[in-house]
Amino acid sequence: MFYEPARRNHGLPHDPLKAIVTPRPIGWISTLSEDGVANLAPYSFFNMVSEQPSIVMFSSAGMKHSALNALATGEFVCNLATLELIEQVNLSSKPIAADESEFDLTGLAPAPSRMVKPPRVALAPCALECVVTETLEPKDRHGAPSGRHLVFGEIVGVHIDDAFIENGLVRTDRLHALARCGYFDYAWVDQLRSVPRPT
Repeated sequence: MFYEPARRNHGLPHDPLKAIVTPRPIGWISTLSEDGVANLAPYSFFNMVSEQPSIVMFSSAGMKHSALNALATGEFVCNLATLELIEQVNLSSKPIAADESEFDLTGLAPAPSRMVKPPRVALAPCALECVVTETLEPKDRHGAPSGRHLVFGEIVGVHIDDAFIENGLVRTDRLHALARCGYFDYAWVDQLRSVPRPT
């Protein structure tokens, strides 16, 4: 089959692009509002985009609480979403009022960060403390704004549960990091295959 995404003429019950560009890592973003309310939400349009400086990015469809808070305060935390926390990750995507906290909704305990004010998820085995560096609203090929807001943050602090470090390496297969696939599907990393780069 062939279709044009702008015309949405695929004839399928759901957009297949999210099932093709997969797996997508999940940025489980925690922020603080200017009023001090802790927010937590998962973003599957997320990734690390630079190693030095260390920069991650998440994309918000519309100016949601996470993006609003990050822009207002200049800070956010990316918590590692894992298989063991899949129910809380999913529940934290529920739309709630700005003066309510997903930490309360999910029953997750917050833990203090060291370099930024937003809390991290205490049960998350890894967390990246970030300072906002810039934002961008992508345009389509005709120059029309997309209504999507990309928030870039430099990682200024990294938390890693020592239980997942072995022989100086983070055991990704033990973390069971979650990823989004198409529709309501998730995947997780539980096995690895090392393939050294050619020299």
